Amino acid sequence: MLDREGFRPNVGIILLNAQNEVWWGKRVREHSWQFPQGGIKYGESPEQAMFRELEEEIGLRQEHVKIVGRTRDWLRYEVPDHFIKREIRGHYRGQKQIWFLLRMVGRDSDVNLRLTDHPEFDAWRWHEYWVPLDVVIEFKRDVYQKALHELARFLQFNSQHHPSQRNATRHIRQPQAPRLSEEANVPVDRPLDQPENK
Repeated sequence: MLDREGFRPNVGIILLNAQNEVWWGKRVREHSWQFPQGGIKYGESPEQAMFRELEEEIGLRQEHVKIVGRTRDWLRYEVPDHFIKREIRGHYRGQKQIWFLLRMVGRDSDVNLRLTDHPEFDAWRWHEYWVPLDVVIEFKRDVYQKALHELARFLQFNSQHHPSQRNATRHIRQPQAPRLSEEANVPVDRPLDQPENK
């Protein structure tokens, strides 16, 4: 489903924990990280699509989260031609997204990356709100920056955590040992289980 300009309606999800850290997912078999996102099906509202994608991609249901806010309008990004299937080049330009800011009210152990046969992510972690944009695929970076800035109005930050005060938020930090989840006593950086040998 494309609009007249060739953009596919889509939703993006920024999920917060109690410390205002965001859910940050590593794409399957890639070195890029991103927020959950997905297309809006015909007849769906953005909110309905958001809850469906939330469950399909990270296994959380509506009762595991509450909506804090959303972007006022569509945010768009264009996809470079070499990422577009040949048969839809010239028609498809990219995505237009409504971004939702959610608060996790469930537990870390409620996350399930293997709910579908085609998972989007193979690991995840909690990250400070101002995520490092250099680990996001390049053509999505501007939309990520716009969504984070617009939705930050719903949160309270100390001045040292604002991107205008901290340049380090755009760079990969040195790897650290994974923190332990208080509820599950397991690492917050958790890869998918290894597939069973057949």
